[in-house]
Amino acid sequence: MKSGKSLIWTMIVLIVVAALYRVIPGRPWGFAPQIAMALFGGAAIKDKKWAFALPIFSMFLSDLLYQGLYSAGFISDIYGFYPGQWVNYCLFALMVLVGMAIKRINVPSVLLASLAAPSLFFVLSNMATWSGLAGPRGLNRPFTIEGLLMALNDGLPFYKGAIAGTLFFSTLLFGGYYLLTKNNRQASIKAAHV
Repeated sequence: MKSGKSLIWTMIVLIVVAALYRVIPGRPWGFAPQIAMALFGGAAIKDKKWAFALPIFSMFLSDLLYQGLYSAGFISDIYGFYPGQWVNYCLFALMVLVGMAIKRINVPSVLLASLAAPSLFFVLSNMATWSGLAGPRGLNRPFTIEGLLMALNDGLPFYKGAIAGTLFFSTLLFGGYYLLTKNNRQASIKAAHV
């Protein structure tokens, strides 16, 4: 029971810290922990509702913070809620499914997922913006293959940050998880021999 409560508190702290990090002014575009959290949730959290809740709650909380800062006049160019935002939430749920595809938590699997997930997010989110599925069409790129390529090019600064951020935060999350489970296994082995 105690470990269940500590897991819940750990998740809450992780959600809040990630949400606060996302609204830091001057943070590199796309460099945020939410994709890594989605991968980690899908791969490591047995209770799948928490696996999906981890990145979604973090995104919602940071969007709420952005909206509050925007409404209060502290920032003028980033608002929290916008038409078509539901697409991003669906894409983060998809990133959890990518995490669930990690069958063994090891360096090659996590590295591959940490490159695949932001790449998938980049392509699908930019296609959704270009097509108008995610609300008003971003930069009104023409509805042609050339327009799609222009939309993908528009998102490159975010993509580079998303790759770097996902690799960095995956290292923290999965590395921390490895160290904790290794310490717990060693403690269990010592306790069994006493």
